[in-house]
Amino acid sequence: MTALNPQGCPVTSFKAPTAPELAHDYLWRAHQRVPAKGEIGIFNRSHYEDVLVVRVHQLVPEERWKRRYDQINAWERMLVDEGTTIVKFFLAIDKDEQRRRFQERLDDPTKRWKFRMSDLEERKLWDAYRSAFEDALERCSTDWAPWYLIPANRGWFRNLTVAEILGDVLEELDPQYPPVEADVPKELRLE
Repeated sequence: MTALNPQGCPVTSFKAPTAPELAHDYLWRAHQRVPAKGEIGIFNRSHYEDVLVVRVHQLVPEERWKRRYDQINAWERMLVDEGTTIVKFFLAIDKDEQRRRFQERLDDPTKRWKFRMSDLEERKLWDAYRSAFEDALERCSTDWAPWYLIPANRGWFRNLTVAEILGDVLEELDPQYPPVEADVPKELRLE
């Protein structure tokens, strides 16, 4: 992302829904953060939490979260039909690598801020999460918004693979700088 001005590329991290978010449908908060035309936005986690966490922790009835696969696909289809390009990455690490990273967070004082005891409780649910992730990837990888499953145990490989995919997507999009507005004085134009 070093080639992009971070002011023009917002990252949205979705945590537990707030009271106002819970007062709306589950896609409302994600829709609020969809970038405007011509902009790039990054979702760290996303609306997929509503077929993952809610499933694993049984926060909503099964028939409700099962309906959400089709709803998510329809919502993403609408976004694409309206001009949004969606690129979804699932960064997959194995259980041993997760353990190693947790231990590194504890051992390195500069990384301790990343560690939470709740991480260990969630780790106990590894198999349930894995099953939920597999279903989400299978059910919601579409022609218009495919999932890219990225082996992520090794950061260099993860970074290279994601960069190549994003480079291909951007090349296909062929983004252009906006034209100079007509009211800009001639002496300021560098054309």
